[in-house]
Amino acid sequence: MKLDILVLAVHPDDAELGCSGTILKYIAEGKKVGIIDFTRGELGTRGTAETRDQEAAESAKILGLHARENLRFRDGFFVNDEKHQLEIIKMIRKYQPELVLTNALQDRHPDHGRGGDLANDACFYSGLSKVETIIEGKKQKAWRPSLILQYIQDHYIKPDIIIDITPYIEKKIACIQAFKTQFYNPDQEEGPETYISSPEFFDSVVGRAREMGKSIGTTYAEGFTSRKLLGVNSLFDLK
Repeated sequence: MKLDILVLAVHPDDAELGCSGTILKYIAEGKKVGIIDFTRGELGTRGTAETRDQEAAESAKILGLHARENLRFRDGFFVNDEKHQLEIIKMIRKYQPELVLTNALQDRHPDHGRGGDLANDACFYSGLSKVETIIEGKKQKAWRPSLILQYIQDHYIKPDIIIDITPYIEKKIACIQAFKTQFYNPDQEEGPETYISSPEFFDSVVGRAREMGKSIGTTYAEGFTSRKLLGVNSLFDLK
């Protein structure tokens, strides 16, 4: 299946926190969107890898994803090397996305920046025909996405582009709350309190969306950064 957008995320729930409103927006417009999670988030204090798997599947239903896979890299200890790049290249070539959304290039969690660099490098090498990959016994064709953007996570980073997600904020909240072992929810499972399980953290996620929305004269939005300059066909497309 060819996808229009492929989201590359280090942990299950990274995509939900960073860009689920954008995912919902484009699925509503008829685009095909999928997520590739690098790890199962097994180092998380609350829950287990198995509960994360279940939560990711529940969130995928809420989002209406066309595909979701997990590469099962080692949480916390994956590296940006040939072995890991090739596994991501296989996914890029399998789904042939026009647009890739991936982790922030610097953030509170060290996995995020490392994962963002890994994803960017894999996207580049995926376009080289002499980098060979085989999936299901067949040699894959080279493919490079037209655009790679990084979603903004815990640390504030000035965005290069902001997307209005106002109609989708309730579903964004719902897909985040699908990770009931991780985030604040009045009916959440018991467990040790963590940085992300507090109501204040959840409020900050909604607050960030409000802040981004205010910047473009709407209610809620998500911001993204780009390593390359962005161009438009018409200045009238800009808000």
